[in-house]
Amino acid sequence: MTPFMHAVLDRSGSVGPRTQPSHARTLARATDAQFVVRALAEQLVSEANAVLAEPIGLVDEVGDGRFAFVLTHRDRTARVETVVHGRNAVAHLGGEPRELTSEDELQALVLSLLS
Repeated sequence: MTPFMHAVLDRSGSVGPRTQPSHARTLARATDAQFVVRALAEQLVSEANAVLAEPIGLVDEVGDGRFAFVLTHRDRTARVETVVHGRNAVAHLGGEPRELTSEDELQALVLSLLS
């Protein structure tokens, strides 16, 4: 089992992810960042679901000048989104112009769905 799988089973002391205000980036950089976070989310969800009785859902959404993925567990959701404005884009977390402070904070986001 991976350290993240142990954290999923333990769940004690899990805190929400650290975030910061997001800023406009070129569309290429914003798309790359969204892709990296989405790929990591898939890995973490797969690891978590291997040890959970009730799985975490992962759904992609695309369209209308934005692309996103939504994580769900029971009645909790977390939406990670990139909103396009011309040749720039801004990251949004939970509908607000915020972003995770690092890719490592995605683990905290996933764990926060379980608590």
